[in-house]
Amino acid sequence: MRFFSTALLLLICVIGGVSQPRAETQAPTPLDRVVAVVNDQVIVKSELDSKVRLVRAQLQAQHTQIPPENVLRKQVLDRMVVQRLELQLAANNGIKVDDETLNASMRRLARQNNMTLTQFRQTLQSEGYDYDQFREDIRHQIVIRRLQQKTVADRVHVTSQEVDNELARMNAQGQKNREYHLAHILVAVPEAASPAQIKKAHGKAEAILHKLRNGADFAETAVAQSDGQQALKGGDLGWRSAGQLPTFFANSVRKMKPGDVSDPIRTPSGFHIIKLVAERGGKRHVITQTLVRHILLKPSAVLTDQQARHELEQLRTRIENGADFATLAKAHSEDKVSAANGGSLGWVNPGQLVPRFEQEMKQLKIGQISQPFKTRFGWHIVQVLDRRQHDSTKDYRRTLAREQVHKRKTEEQLNLWLRRLRDEAYVEYHLDDKG
Repeated sequence: MRFFSTALLLLICVIGGVSQPRAETQAPTPLDRVVAVVNDQVIVKSELDSKVRLVRAQLQAQHTQIPPENVLRKQVLDRMVVQRLELQLAANNGIKVDDETLNASMRRLARQNNMTLTQFRQTLQSEGYDYDQFREDIRHQIVIRRLQQKTVADRVHVTSQEVDNELARMNAQGQKNREYHLAHILVAVPEAASPAQIKKAHGKAEAILHKLRNGADFAETAVAQSDGQQALKGGDLGWRSAGQLPTFFANSVRKMKPGDVSDPIRTPSGFHIIKLVAERGGKRHVITQTLVRHILLKPSAVLTDQQARHELEQLRTRIENGADFATLAKAHSEDKVSAANGGSLGWVNPGQLVPRFEQEMKQLKIGQISQPFKTRFGWHIVQVLDRRQHDSTKDYRRTLAREQVHKRKTEEQLNLWLRRLRDEAYVEYHLDDKG
């Protein structure tokens, strides 16, 4: 593991938990045994052993104390069961990832680690990983992300009133752009839990809290006892803005100081214990806006790519020789909306235009006209008229508030959905004391 960056090691551990052999072609060997039954599929000991090794390496890289072996194996197996259920549901819904998408993801992953795809493959193999299985693990990860998007995220809607309420709450509490680094432990309760089950879970949460307030390490405790999806990361939720805090414990977090640990917080998912690791204030959001205009020609049955480019080259030459850009845009541009304004797109913000257009635009000095270039809309020539620094904090905060509300609602619905998925499935464990 020494060769990999920590980020890649974390990814390997995450996707390692997703790994799923094909049930119809890979049967347990005589020396293997079943450790869990998940609907009509099984998880065998060799799979669990492999994932435990990866998670142990992850914890070592994070300098987190590793819990007892039987506790670690149970935590890892719980994650494998949930991911297996998600893959089964994705298959039933026809969610697939084609090789082209998978290859693009592999190339991107290699670039993130400053390697070519060939170097990345060689590195994986030198560290003892099966490259083909690694590819399939990445495929599974993408499948699960698409399933969650389709099943949960796409069904979450945010109203203008919710955005207004979010902004008002942030203003009232002085939480403009404030961010929090959180860690989390969940003691789950099943859906429609009985009073006895709720009481037992609450007692467990109180016992965990007692240990934490008497010096127990939060990350180690999360790995050993949390039912949350981030348990194997020490419960680390990362940095979250004020609007991204889950509704159920947002008020508690805002009253905490770095290092504080909350009392158990009851939600439909169970009892949560939150630690505020750190917090930081926000700054005003200032961006560089560009005043830009363009002429667009769209290739068609009567206008080839080459002809469109050549015609734009001629228009560019005419402008360089004194012709008026706006007049030519009105006469020739096939972007009818901007053509009526002499080709003007107005003041544009970073990320507002397609990447290729923005790339060409950024390279231009004020007054300069680009060479013809192509985007998915057709062929363009572009002229930058001016640039300015713009304080877009108000617009930025409204956009951010909408994203935060959506993310928070999605996360809450995802947790409920995963719990329901687990509760409605047939799952049978076959772990002994040694796992």
